[in-house]
Amino acid sequence: MSSGEIRSAGERLPTLTGMRWLAALSVFVYHAVWETFPAELFGETGGRLTSNLGWVGVSFFFVLSGFVLAWSAKPGDTVRRFWRRRLLKIYPNHLVTLAAALLLALWVGAEVTGVLPGALLIQAWWYDPSISMGGNPVSWSISCELVFYATFPLWRRLIARIAPEHLWYWAAGLAAVVICLPFAAGLLPERPYLPWAPNPAWQFWFVYVFPLTRMMEFVLGVLMARIVREGRWAGPGLLGATAALAVGYAISLYVPVLFVFAAATVVPLALLIAAGAAADIRGTRSPLRGRVMVRLGEISFAFYLWHHMVLTRVTGAFGTDDWSTAAATAVVALSLLVTLVLAWLLHRLVEEPVMRRFGRPAGKERTPPAGGGGPKAAPRDGGRPERESALPHGG
Repeated sequence: MSSGEIRSAGERLPTLTGMRWLAALSVFVYHAVWETFPAELFGETGGRLTSNLGWVGVSFFFVLSGFVLAWSAKPGDTVRRFWRRRLLKIYPNHLVTLAAALLLALWVGAEVTGVLPGALLIQAWWYDPSISMGGNPVSWSISCELVFYATFPLWRRLIARIAPEHLWYWAAGLAAVVICLPFAAGLLPERPYLPWAPNPAWQFWFVYVFPLTRMMEFVLGVLMARIVREGRWAGPGLLGATAALAVGYAISLYVPVLFVFAAATVVPLALLIAAGAAADIRGTRSPLRGRVMVRLGEISFAFYLWHHMVLTRVTGAFGTDDWSTAAATAVVALSLLVTLVLAWLLHRLVEEPVMRRFGRPAGKERTPPAGGGGPKAAPRDGGRPERESALPHGG
């Protein structure tokens, strides 16, 4: 694939938008099977196969975030304008869902923790899960995204200086850092344990929650975007990358828990995202490019923010611990439907109006797509730059 081919190709990346929906759905399924109900209700195989979906979904979003921001960046865009768009993209949705989570918790008499750090999206800097996972628990990953957005202009400039022939070496080195982080976490204290599992809280936080360690996946995404844009992509197609992810996921079922969060699957995830972009550029077949998948991908950020509280409250409304497999499956299906409706409403009534009204400079028309340029030239995931949210997230 040459640079000329990239410049002449369409800049939309609908396959990546479709992937966003599958990642959000994987986090939903993980929370449904492993946090809402006893996993054994879904059978030994079902429980086993879904046990790491949430972790992989979050890692996918972090790599995708770096890729999409680097790919869709506008030539001549200012840092201030970029930060403004990112804040407008995440904060209104976040504040609406945080308020809903707090009202629901107060309504049912549940304990509320970490409200102020959660409202400011700084909760991921605390190792204490009552703070980092407080408020709307899944928003910890948006706290990481906020750090990614703040530092993206720097990463973009630094990566633009790398000679094209060296890009793969840097990507491999960064992936190696992600794979080695669990070894570094082993140097941290083993006590206290997490409230929900016999795992060291400091080590879990360092590998899974800490924004500076998760930033490695984000920067890897930025590198992969430049590799594709420079015409240096020579990896597998969508089918091969999907097979690689299946192998990585299978490995994640047998490695120590700290390697599950990102180390076991970061390489195939990076390959899959780049392969999806390459499929759209080349116009090759992609089952994720259809209208329904793209529409679902566009509301995936809102879906992610709603799903945990919906699962919790819909299940709690039935007021019983005596679940059959059929009943649990029906409640999961109902929760999925409710989450989709709420996500669509949030997207249409909050996300889209805010971005239309405030997402571009007053008095200026939207910049037409640029065809060339450096790592921030302008491919759009789903058609509009303001739809290029990463997330997210939370497993």
